[in-house]
Amino acid sequence: MNILTDWFAQLDPSIRPYWVVAIVASVVFLIQMVMTFVGIGDADGVDMDFDLDADADGGTLDAGGTLQLFSVRNIINFLLGAGWGGVCFAPFIGNPFLLAAVALLVGCLFVAVFAFVYKQMRHLEHDGAFRIEECMGQVADVYLRIPAGRSGEGRIQYSFQGSVQELPAVTDGEAIPSGAKVRVVQIIGDHTLLVEKE
Repeated sequence: MNILTDWFAQLDPSIRPYWVVAIVASVVFLIQMVMTFVGIGDADGVDMDFDLDADADGGTLDAGGTLQLFSVRNIINFLLGAGWGGVCFAPFIGNPFLLAAVALLVGCLFVAVFAFVYKQMRHLEHDGAFRIEECMGQVADVYLRIPAGRSGEGRIQYSFQGSVQELPAVTDGEAIPSGAKVRVVQIIGDHTLLVEKE
């Protein structure tokens, strides 16, 4: 322990804060990484409710459809970049104000890079979750009879990636008996399908 305190005491006082920030942010970053790989770190901890829309290309940076600019993860990424930026550029930049500006710039760059990487990972991610929009135009089996003229709901079974989804369905035409094949022609509301006999 004395070796560490001696080393820290010998550092230039203007560089000590960068080392502290770099070490603390690195430890927290590593903990976040381990938690993410274990599956605990999907929730970003505490968000500060400063979400910015980021749907310019239809993609998003998180499951909620927003870029969480002021999230714990982004703050740690910023501190990681700023701390190590200050440490790495200190030998080359003598002016403390210029060094601080460069460190802040590196911190912002870290946030941008990690956001880009996270966005690309989200595009590659396939969670296998069923979305009702997947049914449009597809053929399904009637599980419970569908009454005529939207006078009531029946049930259809739709096979999706090896699992069977059971969904409420209505029809504009005649009643459709159990076991018949139907095609989904429209989604009504959040979960009801309009079908016609195949």
